Amino acid sequence: MQIQDPLTHTFAALADPTRRAMLARLTQGPATVNELAEPFSLSLPTVSRHLKVLEQAGLISKQRAAQSRRCTLEIAPLLEADAWMAPYREFFTTRFDRLDTQLKAIMAARADAAKPKGDQ
Repeated sequence: MQIQDPLTHTFAALADPTRRAMLARLTQGPATVNELAEPFSLSLPTVSRHLKVLEQAGLISKQRAAQSRRCTLEIAPLLEADAWMAPYREFFTTRFDRLDTQLKAIMAARADAAKPKGDQ
């Protein structure tokens, strides 16, 4: 079996919309497995498999309390993913800012061209 780096595990776990929805729920605070399963029409074994993927990626931790298991969001892998994406975010932000500047110049030139010659 090939060992993957933590970032690969994070993005693989985030690739599934059900798992992303579960993480979104956990931003509101810890939840039991049943609470996380509630919005989905999935069997508990399927929900457990999703949670196992999240746990293996380090995105959640589980604590056993009496008869239930509470899941908690772990932010460290998300911070690592965010740090990895930061240069790309900066690259696209710079490009979008330049595009915005160019579009404003084009719109201003069109507005000037549309004015009657006596208003210029």
